[in-house]
Amino acid sequence: MAIQAETPAPREHELPMEACRAQLALILDSADFDATGRERRFLSHVVEEALSGRGDRIKAYSIAVEVFGRGEAFDPQTDPIVRIEAGHLRRALERYYLTAGHTDPILITIPKGGYVPAFLLRSQPLLSLPQATVVSPTITHSPVRWVAFLLPVMLAAILAAGASVLAWSWTSVRSSAPETPHVLVEPFDDLTGNAAAAAIASGLKQEIVSQLSKFKDIVVMESAPEDGDASTAPPRFILAGSVNLSVDTFLLRVRLINRANGSVLWADSYDGRMKVADLVEAQSDIARNVSTSLAQAYGVIFQADANLHVDNPPDNWVAYSCTLSFYAYRVDLNPETRTSVRTCLEKAVGRFPNYATAWGLLSLVYIDDYRFEFPNDPKLSAAVLERALAAARQAVEVDPLNVRGLQGEMLALYFSKEINLALGVGKRGLAINPNDTEFMGEYGQRLAVSGNWRDGCALITEARERNPSSLGYYEVELALCSYFSGDYPQAVMWMKKSPVRSNPIYHIVAAAVLSEGGYKIEADRERAWLEQNQPAWVKNMRQVVTMRLARSQDVETFLGSLRKAGFDVVD
Repeated sequence: MAIQAETPAPREHELPMEACRAQLALILDSADFDATGRERRFLSHVVEEALSGRGDRIKAYSIAVEVFGRGEAFDPQTDPIVRIEAGHLRRALERYYLTAGHTDPILITIPKGGYVPAFLLRSQPLLSLPQATVVSPTITHSPVRWVAFLLPVMLAAILAAGASVLAWSWTSVRSSAPETPHVLVEPFDDLTGNAAAAAIASGLKQEIVSQLSKFKDIVVMESAPEDGDASTAPPRFILAGSVNLSVDTFLLRVRLINRANGSVLWADSYDGRMKVADLVEAQSDIARNVSTSLAQAYGVIFQADANLHVDNPPDNWVAYSCTLSFYAYRVDLNPETRTSVRTCLEKAVGRFPNYATAWGLLSLVYIDDYRFEFPNDPKLSAAVLERALAAARQAVEVDPLNVRGLQGEMLALYFSKEINLALGVGKRGLAINPNDTEFMGEYGQRLAVSGNWRDGCALITEARERNPSSLGYYEVELALCSYFSGDYPQAVMWMKKSPVRSNPIYHIVAAAVLSEGGYKIEADRERAWLEQNQPAWVKNMRQVVTMRLARSQDVETFLGSLRKAGFDVVD
């Protein structure tokens, strides 16, 4: 897709230059446009070149020289900097238009295969454009007037066409993906029989649908597919419920049903007050609780599918099973299990290259390879991180809202010492789905070990409270939180609660915590375990700790505790 050297005759869908410049300003001025300074200069340069009729000059060489400051000897065949930055910029634009820019009147994109921007009214079908739109340099209007004119038009167009384009896009992604649990949310029964009860029942259902839909590993349905409709998989799960009103309160009873045999997999009840302000807050809280209980990584749906035996499973179920096996591995972080999970996920993305979640989980496996295996070879370690980042960005490219992909990207950037970028990705991921406790806990840990112990530890605590499965790494993280707050007895308590005894990180944290808590014999036992099982870590303890803690003062504090535990830490 490229702009021709000669300006073609005007077409009906051409846009005024100033309207396009106004859209560029909206993007660059938005706090939700998550791009580096270099990527912003990249976007400004190519947009201005195209608007000025110089689209034919937009090449990798000119961008490298004029935007990135490369010398005239730059060779795009050996230096991929422009291609890499263009990929980052495309993803930043996609995220912007999915968040703050979802109602913007003009789409600015960088189509793959080149660097010439395309300008498109939101009502035009982006996915079927034959070529990039060329903006006629002869038409000028005030950018404010053009935006004011286009915005109401585009708000209507988004309702009529824009939403269908996005829906088509995500449907096409899912259609090539493996098995995905489908959940039908039925209308909740009104047991009281009056207008107020009916309104509350409808509002609760819609809020639960909204919160469940934030989890991209399930498909939420509000109506069952018609008989003979082969384009939509029938739901395997049904969420049903009933609402009953008393004088000033309501009661919701809700249950998840296995459609195959009618068994009730989960049931709960919630109540709330009828006052308007209380009712809105109660509906939101109930929806968050229901969606978290059902759809998170260790929730009811995960448990049901993890325990389901399928004879002679087809490829789509085998690939889905790989994601289930990843979460089972994460319970105890067994290195032998990690090897089999890695192989399974690599086969899954080979068979289903658009399976965003599998790419994200594969990235997390690579991250675990990096952080739980001692990096004897720095080049090899760097290659592992590069693989992790590439897999994560593949997930996000397939689905910009995929939280597992964002989790992998956050961790890969953190261990690459791109701390601010990592935390920015974490903040965005939590905003996309604040009910995903797996992501919440990992982002909380990144905040904490970056030095923001207060906010990070608060998120870790919330993640543990909202997660129905007891994952040992929560306890280790909370032990670190107590340790760095100076509450050593509390830190010892958390370490004793953790079941993850095969992971060397547990023993390092335990040695530091126990030594500060006055448990010398137990601290000696942890040191002996590490000396026997991880001698390379013991020899290079400073590197192991520095890899994980971002602030130098935290590193020195922790190493001081390890010295107290008997480790010979090299300065």
